[in-house]
Amino acid sequence: MLLTPNAKINLGLSVVEKRPDGYHNLETVFYPVNITDTLDINFNNTKSVNLKLEGYEVTSDAEQNLVVKAYRKIAEYIDDLPGVDISLNKTIPFGAGLGGGSSDAAFTLMMINEMCGSPLSIEKVESIAQSIGADCPFFCRNIPVYAEGTGNIFTPVELSLKGYHMVIVKPDIHVSTKEAFSDIIPAHPSIGVKDIMKMPVDQWRQFLINDFEKSVFNIHPAIREIKDKMYEMGAVYSSMTGSGSSVFALFKDRILLESYFTDCFVWQGECNV
Repeated sequence: MLLTPNAKINLGLSVVEKRPDGYHNLETVFYPVNITDTLDINFNNTKSVNLKLEGYEVTSDAEQNLVVKAYRKIAEYIDDLPGVDISLNKTIPFGAGLGGGSSDAAFTLMMINEMCGSPLSIEKVESIAQSIGADCPFFCRNIPVYAEGTGNIFTPVELSLKGYHMVIVKPDIHVSTKEAFSDIIPAHPSIGVKDIMKMPVDQWRQFLINDFEKSVFNIHPAIREIKDKMYEMGAVYSSMTGSGSSVFALFKDRILLESYFTDCFVWQGECNV
């Protein structure tokens, strides 16, 4: 069975408080984007998991790949689950704030459940996904959601970006967690992300902020330059997604990128949601 796990972006990201467990509570909106990997899963006659990777190489250790972890997790809840042959072609870049690995894992869970006749409810599949990654359950329903907590508590939001053209650029830069949090001072924003989503998109530039941009832009000015270039090109709104290093922008019309972003991953397409 062949599926195409998609990416997501963060619309705004506020780090609102530090938790007793050392993690941080966030507020953001997840929005699905049509950059996709290709995932093919078939049962075999053994109990083994065979993984074939193409495209971006995430890890050479199959057991550390999230699709294999997803199989191992769901096998705890479905009796006599057969072994699988998994082929994963990675197009979504990793370390990009696009959630590609989480999407692959969520689609693996959903696919295997369906191949077994759907013995698990969508809520149960989401619960299993939660054990793999905070944003993993988002991809089980793939609709815009307001995310809070550690990015693991979802509330659907009324949001449509249909009619906008999106550009995503990821430079060859890795942003570490330490770098992303280096200038973070947790605080609740004066206007919450959920309320900003009710505003016209052409007002987002004034109000919709990703808290990680301050520290990331200071350490990696090349990422700031991408955002600035997006606005020079006529973007209605542009922002880094997640803790980086990808930057996305919304345009009213398709644009000619020419050679602006050399040595970068570049995607552009229409917003479908």
